[in-house]
Amino acid sequence: MKALQYRTIGAPPEVVTVPDPEPGPGQVLLKVTAAGVCHSDIAVMSWPAEAFPYPLPLTLGHEGVGTVAALGAGVSGLAEGEHVAVYGPWGCGTCAKCAEGKENYCLRADALGIRPPGLGAPGAMAEYLLVDDPRHLVPLDGLDPVAAVPLTDAGLTPYHAIKRALPRLVPGSTAVVIGTGGLGHVAIQLLRALSPARVVALDVSEDKLRLAREVGAHETVLSDAGAAATVRELTGGAGAEAVFDFVGAEPTVATAGAVAAVEGEISLVGIGGAALPVGFGVLPFEVSVSSPYWGSRGELAEVLALARSGAVSVHTQTFTLDEAPLAYERLHEGRIDGRAVILPHG
Repeated sequence: MKALQYRTIGAPPEVVTVPDPEPGPGQVLLKVTAAGVCHSDIAVMSWPAEAFPYPLPLTLGHEGVGTVAALGAGVSGLAEGEHVAVYGPWGCGTCAKCAEGKENYCLRADALGIRPPGLGAPGAMAEYLLVDDPRHLVPLDGLDPVAAVPLTDAGLTPYHAIKRALPRLVPGSTAVVIGTGGLGHVAIQLLRALSPARVVALDVSEDKLRLAREVGAHETVLSDAGAAATVRELTGGAGAEAVFDFVGAEPTVATAGAVAAVEGEISLVGIGGAALPVGFGVLPFEVSVSSPYWGSRGELAEVLALARSGAVSVHTQTFTLDEAPLAYERLHEGRIDGRAVILPHG
């Protein structure tokens, strides 16, 4: 089968031919119908050799949907041809966090060498994907594969962050979204669907801000040196009750800290590598700062339900598997609005 692999440190990914996988006991083989392209992949491919944690070659793609092609021995509850989405952050299934469905916070994954598809395990940018356990599959129930696949990360990750902040997002409150690309433009829709908060979106280009307005942002602000002052002005000096940074770079993290209100919540979702100092007098009183990771299995089902209701949709651009390296180039250049989706079977 064809697969997109990262094969050499510092080199672009390549489309190669690899052996077809076969499901072992308890496993499920999917025929991949769509796979999402994520900035996280670019971050992974930018790591130096001494810091690279995964064996190479690595088949990319941690967002995947497909049809069940074959079942390993002992698998029940699924039928060949069923349309499913892949829950990406695989865990051990038995620790306290996994028992809650929070496999994204599995306590034993590192020790057991369990990795998500595309982030250590072979990913979804291939014609077929081997899934380790049927519990990591969620029925699509009528959702279009292209529309659904970004929801497994670009939908689930902001949903998890926003859900935690909902008690603060009461009528009259403000939520700030920094970075309105793949995850951010979904976050705006989720905030509009789940809360009465006024949504203020920040980004570095007018094209990105135009998308933010299209999907429901009440206010848009150019993310520059004056952004924090503008947000303060928009909130009458009080700041935002919730701030979601989907970039995580030094300038955006600084902005996040500068626009938070007293007792506000800051979620540093982006993996730009920056940190936000926390301490008495550094931030407004009782501001909480978190760095959430992905979401739970139950939350993925909730995100898909929101999509079926029409409350959230993802702007997508599609590419064939042979065009996947081009998709990453365009994403790196900032030329993708929303999410790029790879169609392994054309």
